[in-house]
This record gives sequence, structure tokens and C-alpha cells, in this order.
Amino acid sequence: MQRVRERVRLAAARSGREPRQIKIIAVTKGVEVPRVREVVQQGITDLGENRVQEMTGKITALPPDINWHMIGHLQTNKVKYVVGRVALIHSLDRWSLAEEINRRAVKVGVAVGVLVQVNTSGERTKQGLTPGELPDFLTALRDLPRITVHGLMTIAPYARNPEEVRPYFRELRLLAAKHKLKHLSMGMTNDYEVAVEEGADMLRLGTAIFGTRDIKK
Repeated sequence: MQRVRERVRLAAARSGREPRQIKIIAVTKGVEVPRVREVVQQGITDLGENRVQEMTGKITALPPDINWHMIGHLQTNKVKYVVGRVALIHSLDRWSLAEEINRRAVKVGVAVGVLVQVNTSGERTKQGLTPGELPDFLTALRDLPRITVHGLMTIAPYARNPEEVRPYFRELRLLAAKHKLKHLSMGMTNDYEVAVEEGADMLRLGTAIFGTRDIKK
């Protein structure tokens, strides 16, 4: 964990930023609760999950003051298990999901913070709006009063050389600036230093913190 924090600090320094501006979200997919608890004891207060079922089980087993982040693809029929239980949904990627989040939020009387997922690389295997779809989507979201858009999220393609994905992070930063959005969730184990240099303030780190895991798809 200390090594990760130091690499974040150095990347922040290279881009003239303060390390405290950058939130490390420990991705707990496939990690047993005792190991997650160890990381929490090291000062991590933000945890991210890809799977709703796995997240709900860990919420009950871990301290109540943890900020949970839903970072994976969210099915509309699972929204009821997420709304009111997470600090932020990173993966708002379609209108039907937005409507269901808002409907559920109205029902339970809460506001929901979200990030809109943008597919900056154009890969067919990735979820997210195209950059061209983003403006109209953000405008439409204004009609859903229980949803607050805090920023954007993207998942870069895997590359042996992290420099290859810099343009995708830069595009997300420029989109956020254009639409006056504050937060950027981008950067994973293989590329988080480049993401910090390009403006990320939320890093989604699994292997960098927990090591290689045997994750069943």
C-alpha cells in the first residue's frame, strides 16, 4: 500500500498536483473479507466493487464508515441493492439505467451521485457512451432530479506501455472540462500513474493493492 501511495505522490508531483486531491479506491473483486479488512486498517476508506452481490455481502461484514463505489456494469434489476448504499456509482452508461436509478432514489428518498461512463477508446467490448453522445445525455439527466452527476469515468484498453493509453485519459479530462464536471475516475493498476498525470482524482486499483487474484468471470 505504501508503494502505491508513493507512486501516486510522484505522479502528482510530475503534473503539479497535490496527492491529497487523488482518491485511491481499492477494488475488492475476488478478495476475501479478512484481506480487505487489512487494507482498511492501513487507512483506505474507499472500496470499489464490480459485482452487486459481492458488494452487498462485504458491506455487512466490514465497518459502516466505508465509502463504497459501484464501479462495474450495473444491471437495472440490481439497482435496488445499490441505491442508498454506495457513495458513488461510476458506471452510468445508458438512459434506462438512469431512469431506474432515479425511480429507485425517489422511492427510498435519497439523492444518488453518479459518474457517466464514456468509452473514449471506442472499443466494442467496453461499455459507455461515445464522446458524441455525452452532451445530449448530460442535458437529459437534468430531468431526473434525484441524480447528481459528479464527473466522468472511463476504462482504457490494456497496453504493455501505459503511454499508449494517455490519449484516452486526456480526452476524458477535456470532456469533463468542457461540461464543467469536477471528478475523473480513470486509471487502474497498469496505467494509474499516467491517469494521475492526466487529471484523475479517483483511481480504481485492485492488483496493485491486493496482488493477483483468481477471479471467475
